[in-house]
Amino acid sequence: MDISNLSGSYSDLYTSTATQSSGKLEGELGSDYAKATDEELMDACKKFESYFIEQMFKEMMKSIPESEDSSSSMTSLKDYMKDNLVQEVASESTQQDNLGLAQILFNQMKHNYEC
Repeated sequence: MDISNLSGSYSDLYTSTATQSSGKLEGELGSDYAKATDEELMDACKKFESYFIEQMFKEMMKSIPESEDSSSSMTSLKDYMKDNLVQEVASESTQQDNLGLAQILFNQMKHNYEC
């Protein structure tokens, strides 16, 4: 089965998913949190932490040499799957409070908005 013509669709899907994810986070963090509840504030902090971890993992993965024997369609598919895995790991890490960045941000935002 020839899948070489599918590379464009995976690349487009990858790009649109990444753009949608960052756009959703910008919309979330661009809100006025002076009137936000503690739950809304913590949710925004956890989303930021998850995004931060995701970007950190992606940058670390760039340092790993790639094999040159795979086709462009397989590379696009592999990149898409890696991104999904990284997003899931970042989300799980945030839910388990492994890094603690969300709690630090929450405390700082509570302090700033209550003054």
